[in-house]
Amino acid sequence: MGEEPSYGPVGTRVVFENDTVRVWEIDLAEGEEQALHRHEHSYLVIPLTEGRNEMRYPSGRLVHTKEAPGMALWREPGEPHSLRNTTGARYRNILVELKAPVVAA
Repeated sequence: MGEEPSYGPVGTRVVFENDTVRVWEIDLAEGEEQALHRHEHSYLVIPLTEGRNEMRYPSGRLVHTKEAPGMALWREPGEPHSLRNTTGARYRNILVELKAPVVAA
């Protein structure tokens, strides 16, 4: 049986964390690729800049994304992937992981 691969962080840096959420900033220069990583939680992506990216999966699947400020994208955890900025400029977003179910008061 093979060892579990090593995964990189979900984002560039954590900007906030508590028992319910973890908030990441993702900041990729033109052509930069974020290491293979795996999302353990459902998450929301909030683009801060225009972005065209490639999500690459170990299975060989390639998903192209197009994002813009003012959007919010919901994603469920799943297959590990890397993220490459193909925008032609710096790409930034805020990624909010939901670590625990949110219960209304």
